[in-house]
Amino acid sequence: MVARALRRRPMLGTRRLPVLQIRDFRILLMDRVLAPASVAFSMVGVSFAVLDRTHGSTAELSYVLAAQIAPSLIFVLVGGVVADRIAPQRVIIAANVLMAVSEGTFGVLVLVGHPQLWQMIALECVTGTGAALFYPASTALLPRVVPGDLLQEASAVSRLAMNGALMGGSVVAGFVVAAIGPGWALLTCGAGLLGTVPLLLALRVTAGERASRPGLYRELAEGWSEVRSRTWLWVVIAQFTVVLMAWYGGFSVLGPVVARAHLGGPAAWGTITGAESLGLIVGGLLALRFRPRRPMLFIVLSGGSIAATPLALGMLWPLPLICAAAFILGVGIEIMMVQWTVALAKNIPQDKLARVSSYDLLGSVMAMPIGALVAGPIAAWVGVPKAEYGAAALILIASALALLPRDIRTLRAEHLFGPARATGEAAAGEPAVPEELSAGAM
Repeated sequence: MVARALRRRPMLGTRRLPVLQIRDFRILLMDRVLAPASVAFSMVGVSFAVLDRTHGSTAELSYVLAAQIAPSLIFVLVGGVVADRIAPQRVIIAANVLMAVSEGTFGVLVLVGHPQLWQMIALECVTGTGAALFYPASTALLPRVVPGDLLQEASAVSRLAMNGALMGGSVVAGFVVAAIGPGWALLTCGAGLLGTVPLLLALRVTAGERASRPGLYRELAEGWSEVRSRTWLWVVIAQFTVVLMAWYGGFSVLGPVVARAHLGGPAAWGTITGAESLGLIVGGLLALRFRPRRPMLFIVLSGGSIAATPLALGMLWPLPLICAAAFILGVGIEIMMVQWTVALAKNIPQDKLARVSSYDLLGSVMAMPIGALVAGPIAAWVGVPKAEYGAAALILIASALALLPRDIRTLRAEHLFGPARATGEAAAGEPAVPEELSAGAM
């Protein structure tokens, strides 16, 4: 009797979050736990492997991390075209295998000897190629798994799982590197990424239907036309080109240097990145219900707030305060990312979404190798604190300029996402929450 009742009633989690009733989404969610947890081991392991090998050289760390991003300039647009042509999960499988092989090989080199600088650069180029193929395919996959009315819920839950895995992985990776070395962390990353392959193969997602397949350049032109026709889209991409260049140099390159010299080493760095990931988790929970009335204004201001992390590192705040700043930043950034993901999915035709996402990624990362390359030499020339202040200043200037177009300041949620369903709160002037999200959060 009880067994029959349990079969008839859905699980508590699926009643609160209807998107969990979708089989393919549950499988995708498992992938989006395992992959980020694995990548977290790379984020900590690579930096400290290079610093150990080069005796703390900021310049050589810059070269290796720049190599991780540079392939995006070549492969990300091609990846967008490919993901619009074939089932995107197959592109992700290829990307994950590439990253697993490169990070695993890096780990073996660290364990058996002293990897040369050219070997580390070459391996991180392979990792960067995988990452460039992954992003547009990942963006295109979610709208093919869930219906449009569950997209915000699916995006928030998906990113919540990813950030939780990233947080846990970062903290554990920091202690693994401190206890037994970065080589084991890199091997763990490779093994975890290979473990995602069976999950992705189990997805029942096919390639999108398209009437014709023009040549590569024609398809890229179609994607660019979608970007150029929307002021809010190209302005935010331009802003984050500068913001992420400065942030990557100030946080990802110089952050481990500050942690190694002043905060206690890899365990401290793992704690900082873990605190940021915890903020991303809290932001993901808030994003299940929260919709800013002016989403693009919120996104631009959130980009400006990224200046807090290089500023905290430059001023050598105590570790708890740096962790608190990283946590608060994570909350805002995660809400911003959910809004951005849904805005793209709602406004870009599905058969062009991967290509538009590839332009988004290209704009976001095309200056990051510059940030990685110049951060180390600039820090060696003027000192780490001044380099961090310069990064913070660039972020604030770019964000202020992004506020100039009227669309950024005035575009409302109903114009991007469609009219929200009326509720008592909405009638009182508050942003309405879709019914499925209201029911899911109670």
